[in-house]
Amino acid sequence: MRMRQQAEHYTVDDYRQWKGEWELIDGVAYAMAPLSAFAHQSVAMQIALQLGQALEDCPHCQALYEMDVEFAQDIVVRPDVLVICYQPQNDRLTRAPDLIFEIVSGQDARAARRDEVIKFQLYRDEGVAHFVLVYPAARKAKVYRLIDGDYRKVADFSDERHRFDLSKCSIDFDFSRLWRRKGSAAELASSL
Repeated sequence: MRMRQQAEHYTVDDYRQWKGEWELIDGVAYAMAPLSAFAHQSVAMQIALQLGQALEDCPHCQALYEMDVEFAQDIVVRPDVLVICYQPQNDRLTRAPDLIFEIVSGQDARAARRDEVIKFQLYRDEGVAHFVLVYPAARKAKVYRLIDGDYRKVADFSDERHRFDLSKCSIDFDFSRLWRRKGSAAELASSL
């Protein structure tokens, strides 16, 4: 009789000891892509800047960039950009954000599957109200809203605007701004 070796089950305590970039989902360790492509980082920055500006009049919510979210003792993920409408406990995020953006790169099929399937289900189950999958190469974003415990697709967006109704405020988001590239650090700084 052959004994099968079971995969190891890790916890947040293990995660905090690791070197490198990792996510932990249901006790399984996932290596993150080493360095994001320029398009990925450019779009992530545009999302973060726009959310930061949109939330200036909403003191209860804030945009964060690549921040760990500890959903459970064996789940830690690092969304590309997120919005929380609560005060973190002990400087850590342990509750569902109101809004998460994940940027999907066509270069890594495993990472794309993780965003489109595994994280999609995780964010739904954890109660993330709004989930956006962004595809820079296609200049498209798929927006989902949590309704009755399941994600319903709102629409695909390229150059349109969408209003996100967060728990503490509403914000308008212009998807056309995601595809703008800044030519220099000075241009980026002037947009802040």
